[in-house]
Amino acid sequence: MRLDLFLKTSRLVKRRTIAQEMCGAGRVLVNGHEAKPAKDVNAGDVITLKFSSRIIDLNVLEMPTSSKKASSEEFYTIKSETRLPGDKDLWSENPSSS
Repeated sequence: MRLDLFLKTSRLVKRRTIAQEMCGAGRVLVNGHEAKPAKDVNAGDVITLKFSSRIIDLNVLEMPTSSKKASSEEFYTIKSETRLPGDKDLWSENPSSS
């Protein structure tokens, strides 16, 4: 399943276009590498999402089969969640320098 579609279907982001923009900005890592929206995601992959106020690491458990209402906990488990200080602006930071 495509990364952008997984993020939307598992309800980690509200819209697929937001997932695509995050990937384009280098804010989504799959197994430690920057990922494009079309990257195939499989069970067992580790995804890192860099939001403006927090960073979330999660393990993919299984692929959603449809976008019907289901518990999002079925698709992933959160390994860690780091809240960023209010003065740190992740969006203005150059992702390739870290």
